[in-house]
Amino acid sequence: IIAIDVSDKALEKAKEVGATDVVNAKTKDARKKVTELTKGMGADVMIDAAGFKATCEDAIHCTRRGGRMVQVGLPIGDQNPIVPMGMIAGKELEIVGSHGCDASDMPKILSLVESGKLDPKKLIERLVTLEQGAKALMDMDFGSPIGMVMITQFTDAPQSKY
Repeated sequence: IIAIDVSDKALEKAKEVGATDVVNAKTKDARKKVTELTKGMGADVMIDAAGFKATCEDAIHCTRRGGRMVQVGLPIGDQNPIVPMGMIAGKELEIVGSHGCDASDMPKILSLVESGKLDPKKLIERLVTLEQGAKALMDMDFGSPIGMVMITQFTDAPQSKY
């Protein structure tokens, strides 16, 4: 599992949740590093969770022949990625858009949690109120949280015992 990011903090989190290798794209060429780590084959699956022009393009280029590229991150700004259709056809790539998981995936996910292979607590950055959650959503225009921001309280007022 190779994680690519420009944030050392995000890469530390990736290692904590199972990445075997990390690449800081600010200091290293992501395409070259993935090629090196996969011995020239490319990755079986590439997931672009960021949505930037460069991350989408890198994900396509780093996917192995017959592999799958999953676009999760929503496009940011007016910079659209250059999608090399000749490469996609030539490498027989599968390009999939995703905005979450299907309900049919839940039993497998819950099985991973039950077995201890997936610790959802490691994926949560912080717990917030509804008001703080609205601000956290607006703050995403300036940067993404390292983990999930979970709304657990629906008012800033103290919780009643009843």
